[in-house]
Amino acid sequence: MAYNLLKGKRGIITGALDENSIAWKVAVRAKEEGATFTLTNAPVALRMGKIKELAQQCNTEVIPADATSVEDLENLYKRSMELLGGKIDFVLHSIGMSPNVRKGREYGDLNYEWFMKTLDISAMSFHKMLQVAEKLDALNEGASVVALSYIAAQRTFPDYSDMAQAKAMLESIARSYGERYGRLKKVRVNTISQSPTRTTAGTGISGFDVFYDYADMMSPLGNATAEECADMCIVLFSDLTRKVTMQNIYHDGGFSSMGISPQVVEKLSK
Repeated sequence: MAYNLLKGKRGIITGALDENSIAWKVAVRAKEEGATFTLTNAPVALRMGKIKELAQQCNTEVIPADATSVEDLENLYKRSMELLGGKIDFVLHSIGMSPNVRKGREYGDLNYEWFMKTLDISAMSFHKMLQVAEKLDALNEGASVVALSYIAAQRTFPDYSDMAQAKAMLESIARSYGERYGRLKKVRVNTISQSPTRTTAGTGISGFDVFYDYADMMSPLGNATAEECADMCIVLFSDLTRKVTMQNIYHDGGFSSMGISPQVVEKLSK
């Protein structure tokens, strides 16, 4: 059901790869809620995914951009404002990748050049998106910027490796830049700590299926789906959350507050 929560708003959505991506679901919901927006991803991801299909579905354009490149981000904002006819009201940062995880390096044997790349792609890119937006004055007063995070920023999940440090950095940037941008232009900056989700990126992590089932048993409401995460993003983009900023919102069915659940006790007792 649509509520016209984003009617008249302009946005930028990063990271949509295919129909399993949370960013893809966000784009579909944003369109349903009346928004206009551009889509973007790294050039290599554009060749791999189906983002052009999403652009057709949402009647929009794809602007290639490497989120680690300030020059690419400047072009992204300028081109988006040209295409959409004004400043931006919402931005989704849905970007994350670890070469160490992809190539199976143990946490005690990290390649440090790859580690720096993990931080640049998955966290520093968020700061770059915010700083470029501020310098270009690309965001409207009261705009909303949301990044997708994970509870590994606070707790240890061995197979998540150096992505845990990237997510901790991402959430810290949201607080620091949220203070600055809120003071300057009432811009809101938040992160969503989402349940393990069956996205293309998520299922590539070793042991994902086991942890997915464990988190589902631990969560009173069950794991939050990609579609439900999209709904949360829409609410944060909307005017209904005008005073919510610098927050890390646990969108995980209650997992983050649990010690143990009856389901897990029962399973381990057998």
